[in-house]
Amino acid sequence: MVVNTIHWFRKGLRLHDNPSLDESIRGADTLRCVYILDPWFAGSSNVGISRWRFLLQCLEDLDARLQKLSCRLFVIRGQPTDVFPRLFKEWQISRLSYEYDSEPFGKERDAAIQKLASEAGVEVTVKVSHTLYDLDKIIELNGGQSPLTYKRFQTLIGHMDLVEKPAETITAEVMTKCATPISDDHEDKFGVPSLEELGFETEGLATAVWPGGETEALARLERHLERKAWVANFERPRMNANSLLASPTGLSPYLRFGCLSCRLFYLKLTDLYRKVKKNSSPPLSLYGQLLWREFFYTTATNNPRFDKMEGNPVCVQIPWDRQPEALAKWAEGRTGFPWIDAIMNQLRQEGWIHHLARHAVACFLTRGDLWISWEEGMKVFEELLLDADWSVNAGSWMWLSCSSFFQQFFHCYCPVGFGRRTDPNGDYIR
Repeated sequence: MVVNTIHWFRKGLRLHDNPSLDESIRGADTLRCVYILDPWFAGSSNVGISRWRFLLQCLEDLDARLQKLSCRLFVIRGQPTDVFPRLFKEWQISRLSYEYDSEPFGKERDAAIQKLASEAGVEVTVKVSHTLYDLDKIIELNGGQSPLTYKRFQTLIGHMDLVEKPAETITAEVMTKCATPISDDHEDKFGVPSLEELGFETEGLATAVWPGGETEALARLERHLERKAWVANFERPRMNANSLLASPTGLSPYLRFGCLSCRLFYLKLTDLYRKVKKNSSPPLSLYGQLLWREFFYTTATNNPRFDKMEGNPVCVQIPWDRQPEALAKWAEGRTGFPWIDAIMNQLRQEGWIHHLARHAVACFLTRGDLWISWEEGMKVFEELLLDADWSVNAGSWMWLSCSSFFQQFFHCYCPVGFGRRTDPNGDYIR
């Protein structure tokens, strides 16, 4: 019997540490790697041009990497629930694989696809690789509840098994017995679309400061680790005007789209620390960025209202003001506070801002100055920020507006003084 498989890429846009893809290749005769793009969603969603460009670059890079393995990426237009029944029939599929998605609407979508697959007699393989841990196990350890403080979360992962080693990178050897049927009109039928095709105006669009894709992600990881001395001493980096600019070693958008595996990053940090420090085991602070991400994923996984104030059990109910005009000025960098406006302009132009800059503008919008709901800020970040994903974006906004996780957060960022200390000469603002 011929075994035809589909691997469905969503996040996890990479060939390294991709255990579900790895498993689906074994014993398969044919493999088709698909990405499902809903063109209607492109026009109607809250996602801006920079994020779409980043995603399309990730897909182009993935297709180029697959071509080296005599394989291709099939970009299919439509909605998963309409697309899969058709593909199962047309390609006579016997197996489907994808990476586990811990976010509530992702789990709902996947349940619908699993139902369609079982009706079509298609076997489904799902593996955890977008997070360091199996989040359900953390919740189980905590008596069936998501941990609501970062400290509690750290205690729980202290009792977990070690983070699993990344899966081997998919190579031509792994693919030897498995072919991808590619037609001559592949480019027309299944090629990665351009921004113009998705209906975006690209005139005057500046070059991407953050180019998308696994190739760039792995190059950045190497550069990131070369700053060995910084990791070794692991001091808090001193803030200055330069820290506010996009760094060639920044990784957050690549973790968000899964062009970089969080497990590979974790492993490389651990190895590096052990080399430098010889015997001591690494402090949790070494993995700060990764563990905060994991914490927000864990608290969001069973809470479909995580991105709302009302009906959200972990969120304080606050009578925020409605000020559409002030909100628009904040979002467009027209508040009249040069420091706040410079940050929002950088966000709009580059799709990224430093985490302390995020604190400054979030504080200004919510509890610091404007008293506008964190939900509004979250929507603006969702549109503009390359690394915004549902769990981490909502979690960070609740935290910075003191709506959840720890309300005793008296630290307020002065929209003048904080900027003055960080950027005394006004270089960043200019």
